[in-house]
Amino acid sequence: MAVYISRGEEQTLRFATQYARGLKPGDVVLLEGDMGAGKTVFAKGVALGLGIDDDVTSPTYAYMNDYGGRLYHYDCYRLSSGGQAAALGLTDYFYAGGVCLVEWAQNITDVLPENCKKVTINKLSQNAREIIYD
Repeated sequence: MAVYISRGEEQTLRFATQYARGLKPGDVVLLEGDMGAGKTVFAKGVALGLGIDDDVTSPTYAYMNDYGGRLYHYDCYRLSSGGQAAALGLTDYFYAGGVCLVEWAQNITDVLPENCKKVTINKLSQNAREIIYD
């Protein structure tokens, strides 16, 4: 595990862009942090790093946003089990060849693939964030 301290949104965006360059198709990244920690900002940076310039938004109500088959951004906050995720077809995308970013993964732990990467974002102050990653 490594730690990066971001002093604002721009730094988080730049860090996530760099982080994405080390990802490969099929990687599943568990993106952890409280509401408002900066998970969506991080997802925007990952998209940029993967060469995606679509407007990245939180998939809270859609469960998952698909960015051209290269990035699948999940929000599992409203799911209560892995079985529910599987019934919605969400688990199929873990094996679809794109990078998966999964928010609130603790709600579907029983269906996550092995060897997931993890990024945890902790809010230190109004602007500063501690990003713990592997």
